[in-house]
Amino acid sequence: MPDYQNLKIEATDSSELVIQKKRAVEKLIELREQLSSIPESRLNYNLLLATWNIREFDSGTYGDRIFEANYYIAEIISKFDIVAIQEVNKSLSGLKKVMAILGDAWEYIVSDVTEGTRGNDERIAYVYNSRKVQFGGLAGELVIPPKEERIPDPQNPQKKITKFTSASQLWRTPLISGFSAGWAKFMLCNVHIKWGESEMSRKEEIDHLAGFLTKRSEDPTAWARKLILLGDFNIGDSTSDSFELLTQANYESPQVHDDVTTTVGIKKLQYDRIFIKERADGFEIENGGAIDMFKHLFKDSEEEIYKDLVRKKDGTPAKRYIQWRTHQLSDHQPLWVEFRIQYEDEFLEKIRDANNLNRQQPQGGGAT
Repeated sequence: MPDYQNLKIEATDSSELVIQKKRAVEKLIELREQLSSIPESRLNYNLLLATWNIREFDSGTYGDRIFEANYYIAEIISKFDIVAIQEVNKSLSGLKKVMAILGDAWEYIVSDVTEGTRGNDERIAYVYNSRKVQFGGLAGELVIPPKEERIPDPQNPQKKITKFTSASQLWRTPLISGFSAGWAKFMLCNVHIKWGESEMSRKEEIDHLAGFLTKRSEDPTAWARKLILLGDFNIGDSTSDSFELLTQANYESPQVHDDVTTTVGIKKLQYDRIFIKERADGFEIENGGAIDMFKHLFKDSEEEIYKDLVRKKDGTPAKRYIQWRTHQLSDHQPLWVEFRIQYEDEFLEKIRDANNLNRQQPQGGGAT
């Protein structure tokens, strides 16, 4: 449960802060009722995993998020065991405010900033409840290896040498980390695929990504055999070539997400995805969906309520409330899935069957 202590009104609070505290309490009650449809986290039974692109968290384009917005973000995150987050700003200011609300049991892992204009001053992060999820020690940024080919040696055409050609790296470097929860040991790869370029450029990034991760997950020395690829793919169409590349590489999108959308603009799309690399001992999916954040928070009908706060970083009024509110919550809805992680009965049955089989095998030995 998040820490609600700072929602109590103090004598030193400004009149605006008093208003926000009162409103936040009412809104959190409504939000908690809405989120009650998400299954409860049960130790050693299920894993609640989410991915959320939290818009420019916190770049300050419209100034820092207002007091109450941080509580709404924390409340949503607290419903899950682990959340993969995209668009964390390099300053970490927004993330640290939310972590303070979540409390001491919650921890985070964050990538370095991808340098250059393409990196957009973004980090990628995992936020997780350490009472349920344990960080396994694996954390690395995904770097595509160079292409290798054998060519004639320019100095000696009778011989061949290996030519290395640098691969085009992803605009925002993905973060791979290993975690465990109950019986589950798994790797997460958190990505933010380029937006605004052509479908071909996205396909190229996803092609690099799928190929690299397939080799990594099939490597006998891999940290874990279970791999979940998730984040903001900017793929709105499951019939696109980019989506097809992932399905051909045996990454499966849960059926519970088939009719889900995650963007909040006029055009409803599912840019955010959770792909699972299925194996014989793969996760069993129990449930999943997306969260309609604006059902109770920053509603269309509340524009008048927030009109004095709808401002840009420099303090000048922003033109559109609908745009401003996406910088308070996000322009993406959280996408989530529930996995079953309790397999004691199945494991014991396998041992029993193996033991019975071994008893039926003829014993070695005999006279010499």
